[in-house]
Amino acid sequence: MRTKTPRLPGLTNEQLTPEQEEYFAPLRDRGIDSHVLRSLLRHLRASKAFRTWSAYSMGGGNKLADREREVVAMRTAWLIKAGYVWSRHIPYGTNAGLTAEEMEALKKPISAHPWSDADIALIHLAEDQVANFFISDKVWAELNAHFDEEQIIDAIFVCGHFMMLGMFLNSAGLPIDDDVVADPDLEKL
Repeated sequence: MRTKTPRLPGLTNEQLTPEQEEYFAPLRDRGIDSHVLRSLLRHLRASKAFRTWSAYSMGGGNKLADREREVVAMRTAWLIKAGYVWSRHIPYGTNAGLTAEEMEALKKPISAHPWSDADIALIHLAEDQVANFFISDKVWAELNAHFDEEQIIDAIFVCGHFMMLGMFLNSAGLPIDDDVVADPDLEKL
C-alpha cells in the first residue's frame, strides 16, 4: 500500500535551519536536490548516515557492476511498488547499459525475457528477499555460480537498501521529482 498524501514533504530553502542549510547548500550547489533529500533534512543525523550508505549501495566501492546493481534495484523497486525509486532509476538503468526492453521485462515474470543466467540469479535474489526476507538454497546456488562472496553480499545490501528506501518513500508520500517521468504502469497497481 502507498500513500499519495505528502506526510513528510521536503523542506523549502526558507524552512531550513542554519544547520540544515550548512549541510544541504553544498549539495544543492552541485545540483543534488530532490524530494528525498529535502524530506530527509527533517532528520539531519539520519540524512547524513543515509547519504553515506546510499553512496556505497549505489556504487561507491560496491563490487557489483552498474548493470547488475540496476537489475537488483529496479526489480526490487517494481516488486515493492516504489514508484519514486523505479522512475528515478530508469535513467540510471539506461546509463548502466540496460535496454528499454530489459527494463520493461523487469516488471514482468522472469520468463518474459531471455535473461542471462547471472541476471536470473539477481532477479531471483530480489524476488526471494522481497517475498521472504531470505534467499533460498536454490537461489544461493545460482548466485554462487556467477558471483563471488562480496558481490553476493553487495547484491543483498542493494536489494535491502532499495526496500528500505522504497518503504520510506511510499510511507512518506513523496511525489516523484519534476525532472523524472513517472512510469504510467505504476498507476495501474
